[in-house]
Amino acid sequence: MESENVADFPRPVHHRIPNFKGSHRACQNLKDLEVFARTQEVKVDPDKPLEGVRLLALQSKKTLLVPTPRLRTGLFNRITPPPGASKDMLRRCATSQGVRDFSVPVGLDSRVLVDLVVVGSVAVSEKGWRIGKGEGYADLEYAMMVSMGAVHEGTPVVTIAHDCQVVDIPEALLEDHDLTVDYILTPTRVISTGCRRPKPAGITWSKVSPEMLGKIPVLRSLRDREKRAGKDVALQAEHQPFLGSASTHPALPGTVRRPHDAPRPGADSLEAACGPRDGEDVPAATVCVGNLPHDARVRDLKRALRELQVAPLQLTWRGPQHRALLHYRDLAAAQQAASCLQGLHLGDRALTVALARPPNKSPGGCPGS
Repeated sequence: MESENVADFPRPVHHRIPNFKGSHRACQNLKDLEVFARTQEVKVDPDKPLEGVRLLALQSKKTLLVPTPRLRTGLFNRITPPPGASKDMLRRCATSQGVRDFSVPVGLDSRVLVDLVVVGSVAVSEKGWRIGKGEGYADLEYAMMVSMGAVHEGTPVVTIAHDCQVVDIPEALLEDHDLTVDYILTPTRVISTGCRRPKPAGITWSKVSPEMLGKIPVLRSLRDREKRAGKDVALQAEHQPFLGSASTHPALPGTVRRPHDAPRPGADSLEAACGPRDGEDVPAATVCVGNLPHDARVRDLKRALRELQVAPLQLTWRGPQHRALLHYRDLAAAQQAASCLQGLHLGDRALTVALARPPNKSPGGCPGS
């Protein structure tokens, strides 16, 4: 989008939901959807290319809900323009600054029923498969709304995108917690995806890390509520068994780059790619992978490890620290993995790879940690 000069402020558009020239025209196509005409409450993400949707919702006297940034202070806020607000004031309310200045928080116990969900995308397919910027907030927000009863399986989901963002996406890249879309609005098209893939049916607690839970108070409240209701709310373990599959997810171009001249591992690493079986050795050596991109997800690294056939017995994900620990059953396997991983990239970042210090020096520590 940058190279073709279709990107718009704020630029560059990397590491964000990209704004683009013609985004307001794409947003105006929402008026042609019957689902918008019968909408009373609409949830719209705070991204810049969705500003036109927020304005349209306010002009149409819909109840507008916008998620709080990174869900730090709640799930979403209700935008409340001043009484008798002029057109210029409504335009201000639709901006990111207006969302901050003219909103009130919506509590978990509020009786909210969202009729329409509008999300941004980095890429989307005509089948309804969607890719965001990689942090998973849109997926989590939807799952949290399901948990609090604000949406249901039939609630339509719309995304706004430039025509160049509509691409083929392999379904194999999708996971159960990924949100799909029913309509794609571009500056020139209105696409009904007819997507039949089920949307998230609630929060998948096994995908939630303790770090994520600590950062999002509303997530803790929902977990307490579901725990009292007798649901399984076990979190993602700090040390996850690496249950690799024989099949690998195809990577989008530029997502994972294989190091040049990487040596091919032998049978020991092929066994490790399937995870430890009953009776096998527990991990005894660790490789530290650092310099992970800020938007990297654990599945990106897992996919790269499978492609190189150096999947560990266990993986400890430390995303906030931009690193991960790969646990192998012996020093030889760890050394071989470290050799294979030299020069590995995720996105445009070259990863650092080193054997962790032995336990008698610094338990599980990386050089320089």
